[in-house]
Amino acid sequence: MKKAQQYFFIAIVLLCPVFGFAQQTAEKYVRETGYLLSFPNGYNADTLKKWPLLLFLHGSGESGHDLEKVKLHGPPQLLAENKNLPFITISPQSDVPYGWDIEMLYGLLQDAKKRYRVDENRIYLSGLSMGGFGTISLAQKYPDEFAAIAPVCGGGDTSGAWKLRHIAAWFFHGAKDDVVPPAGSINLVNAIKPYNKDVRLTIYPEANHNSWDSTYNKPLLYDWLLRQSKYRFVEKPVAAESLQKLSGYYVGPDKDTLQIKFNGKELVAYPPNQEIPLKSAGDGVFFIAPDKSVELRFEMNRGAVTGFLILGNDKMYYRRIK
Repeated sequence: MKKAQQYFFIAIVLLCPVFGFAQQTAEKYVRETGYLLSFPNGYNADTLKKWPLLLFLHGSGESGHDLEKVKLHGPPQLLAENKNLPFITISPQSDVPYGWDIEMLYGLLQDAKKRYRVDENRIYLSGLSMGGFGTISLAQKYPDEFAAIAPVCGGGDTSGAWKLRHIAAWFFHGAKDDVVPPAGSINLVNAIKPYNKDVRLTIYPEANHNSWDSTYNKPLLYDWLLRQSKYRFVEKPVAAESLQKLSGYYVGPDKDTLQIKFNGKELVAYPPNQEIPLKSAGDGVFFIAPDKSVELRFEMNRGAVTGFLILGNDKMYYRRIK
């Protein structure tokens, strides 16, 4: 299947039993992951209320199999000092000191959403040092999960910065950090800005690698997180003549052709054997589902449509041919 169809085509695979072969049973492999869990004050008082969730990722020095180490810094430290945080707070421990297992973190998050009363519109992600890198990697891999991220003295892949375009982001770093240079955060912020103008950066002028105490020990970060909700596209009306201008055939990077057509009521994409309505978010941006960060951005040159950019799991450009 060509890449373009990833965003327009839903494949359903049916596994049918074949008689005459040995029977197989469905089993599950469960990976054991240790984490600290804390509920906010009032969680047990109202069994129907849903709460924001904060996923915190520690640094390399807290790795291993002793959860007490996770309490050394950040939100787990505050909670260990009997300070209340207004979130369901989950602080997992990495087995190894050289990076986070992104798929483990994703699985843990899905399990938490099933076990606890999580407000899925307010899931926040933060981490320090190795956890700052993990924050970026997890958010880039699964951007639809998070309302906001706050990486502290971290860094990450600037080529994937566009994937964070719908996530509120606040970066923190020490200007004198000689372990993870502040360029790691600065470069990411600059790469995100063309797609997300609201990205924020705080540089502590006198801080070395420990920029986490100044970040996590003050209510400013938590107040900001609580103001953030998961991004959702909002459909906006567009004049019929404007939609008609977008109709045409477009060729993608794999030389595959896609038709976009205005059917008199709405704009529709026609991948092979599919008919996918496109909803306008305004300014030449169209989406498929309001809670999924997959969109088409049409480009104009002197009033003429020249193509569109698909932003989803990948970034691909389609050029108009007629």
